[in-house]
Amino acid sequence: MRIIRGDLIQLALAGKFDVIVHGSNCMHTMSAGIARQVRNHFPEAFDADLATRRGDKSKLGAFSSAVVTRGAVSFTVVNAYTQYDWRGTGVKVDYEAVSRVFAAIGAEWRGARIAYPLIGAGLAGGDWDRISSIINDALEGQNHTLVLWDK
Repeated sequence: MRIIRGDLIQLALAGKFDVIVHGSNCMHTMSAGIARQVRNHFPEAFDADLATRRGDKSKLGAFSSAVVTRGAVSFTVVNAYTQYDWRGTGVKVDYEAVSRVFAAIGAEWRGARIAYPLIGAGLAGGDWDRISSIINDALEGQNHTLVLWDK
């Protein structure tokens, strides 16, 4: 896992990545954190989320995606269903869902430049050491980058 500081949205728009991934819940509420930024900048990704069934627990470990084109730059935004709901306290990330979805992402976009924020470790309350180990295992040998928000 390569680690850089920056703005994932702006780096994607600058053509630095082929795929950007963010953690989503199964309730169609991209209203906080990086998900809100994705929704605001890339409504295509929100439309892909809305095309799934709201509240469907079987989405955990799966993803929806949308190809985004802005000028000469094109990339895919992946809504990775890594938590069921956003409400409540405590840990909301589902570690098994993280494992399944990153395995699927690695298979779907083998050879692509994949980037993501601290999925599941912010608002979802997960343990980043555990999550990063899962991601590293799923994307072993691939070009993947953690983008730490640089304020």
